[in-house]
Amino acid sequence: MFSHHLRLRTLPEVWTFACMNVHKLASLQNVTSLPQKKAQSFLYPFSNMEPYLDRSVDRSDFCLFHPSVEDMLRAEKLFCSTPSHRIDYYTSAERMDHAPDIKQPEVCFIGRSNVGKSSLIKALFSLTPEVEVRVSKTPGHTKKMNFFRVGRSFTIVDMPGYGHRAPKDFVDIVEPYLFTRTNLVRTFLLVDGSVGLQPADHIALEMCEETGRPYVIVLTKMDKGGTRILLQNLLSVHNVIKSETTSCFPQPFLVR
Repeated sequence: MFSHHLRLRTLPEVWTFACMNVHKLASLQNVTSLPQKKAQSFLYPFSNMEPYLDRSVDRSDFCLFHPSVEDMLRAEKLFCSTPSHRIDYYTSAERMDHAPDIKQPEVCFIGRSNVGKSSLIKALFSLTPEVEVRVSKTPGHTKKMNFFRVGRSFTIVDMPGYGHRAPKDFVDIVEPYLFTRTNLVRTFLLVDGSVGLQPADHIALEMCEETGRPYVIVLTKMDKGGTRILLQNLLSVHNVIKSETTSCFPQPFLVR
């Protein structure tokens, strides 16, 4: 069993790489069958950095979300499509007045262009590869709101990115959505962990604060760059959460 002193956990099912076929590490069972140290590096990316963390750093905010492997297995089932629990692409919308009238809860993913929003969603759907999530290396590829239904449980919304010549899409689509979508229950703000918070990220963070709705900061690309830089960026984000936010979940999530 994994060491219990590691407290920072990731979103379930986000360790896989985006691909059209099921990746060999898409299932939790395959990941946990790896050697323990390697499995921990996939499941709990923070374990690679914790040895470098100064003892003076308060770790209390890094243990709030603490799922066990059993919890992750239950979460994995939520992302497996069945006849009674269909997971599929639903529709896209270029403007809020084109957005579907859906009653079930929604969670949305926002972030800078090419931060990995679509790749993360594709990883969440890695056990249902028939769900088409378009992933592009071209910044600003996503120009619409893309809606994906997870059975009758909730809907995931992939939003256009901001920055890199994409401010108009963000202002015209994302801002009205965040402020007016009544069934939005949580926003996931993705930040490139290899470069840290950028000016555009601070603007998005302020916007999330203005809505007063719950949101989470997710640090992506935590397998890119050196440990020192990644750790500095993680601690910087953590400090911003503590000192500048009221609606943000105190613990940043890490994904590879």
